[in-house]
Amino acid sequence: MLHDSGARPLVIGHRGASGYRPEHTRSAYELAFALGADAVEPDIVSTRDGVLVLRHENEISGTTDVATRPEFAAKRTTREVDGKPLTGWFTEDFTWAELSTLRARERLGALRQASASFDDRYPVIRLRDLFGLIDTAADEQRRLIRMVAEFKHASHFAALGLPLDELFAAELDDAGWGRGDDRLIMEAFELDVLARLGARGIRGPRVFLVEATGSPVDVVLAQGRGAPSYDQYMTEAGLLGLAGRVDGVSVGKARLVGPWRKPASLTGSDLVDAAHSAGLVVYTWTLRPENRFLATGFRRGAARSAFGDWMGEFREVIGTGIDGIFVDHPDLGVEARRAASGVA
Repeated sequence: MLHDSGARPLVIGHRGASGYRPEHTRSAYELAFALGADAVEPDIVSTRDGVLVLRHENEISGTTDVATRPEFAAKRTTREVDGKPLTGWFTEDFTWAELSTLRARERLGALRQASASFDDRYPVIRLRDLFGLIDTAADEQRRLIRMVAEFKHASHFAALGLPLDELFAAELDDAGWGRGDDRLIMEAFELDVLARLGARGIRGPRVFLVEATGSPVDVVLAQGRGAPSYDQYMTEAGLLGLAGRVDGVSVGKARLVGPWRKPASLTGSDLVDAAHSAGLVVYTWTLRPENRFLATGFRRGAARSAFGDWMGEFREVIGTGIDGIFVDHPDLGVEARRAASGVA
């Protein structure tokens, strides 16, 4: 029996310990476990041959060495992703055999030079590799470690004949996780893929990710220009409308700290309280200690890469009653939770 500390909010290692190592690498995930993360969050995209791999986006020039590899120069192309043209290299144009030869790079290299010093050391990994890493770490540490699986660009991949929900169900079976269990949480910026995951009988909370602007791509495809905006979901009526469709929402931290520019939608503890009243859990992304990412009142000094008053901002976020926090530095998230609880 694995031990679940039950501590809240849940500290979720954002793409592993991505503040210390290039994201979505074996090293980043193993470090997240060692630093006490309750869960880790992989971003899931597909290869041409239907292998689920872990990358921030399906366009990989910013997170791998693909642009330096002459054998893949001809794969550079322009694709329309979620209604917007994008030029680069895309996972759906690679087989897993090809993609496995690439090496990971720090996405925020100018800001996180220590992490960038690990560039080109680690290969791209698959979802099935992370299942194994979680199983091993949970056995070694005798505690429950969760996966918060994020499905990226689900409508885009479905149109290519690569339905992420179907591929994910097969990966669960192959990993011995069955239809999912207490270890699994699923999230997406699109409601449709969350519904399909539920329809497949995959167990685990389904969480709707909420962007700062725009509307969900799948809803736009279905409803056209009349599609509700993300802001419209962040009202009392919008949250009540999500109840029964999903189990929670995950919002950018700007909705919780600092002035939000759109007063029609809920913010801060009002948002969290309204979501809880609708029976929804609330997560937030992404808590980071560098001045570049902190709300203005928590910045210290002029250097963008320097740590500001991260503890102050983290504690303010936790004070809203949030259920889960995505962090690039899991140890800082654990420490902020401890401080907020009043435990020395």
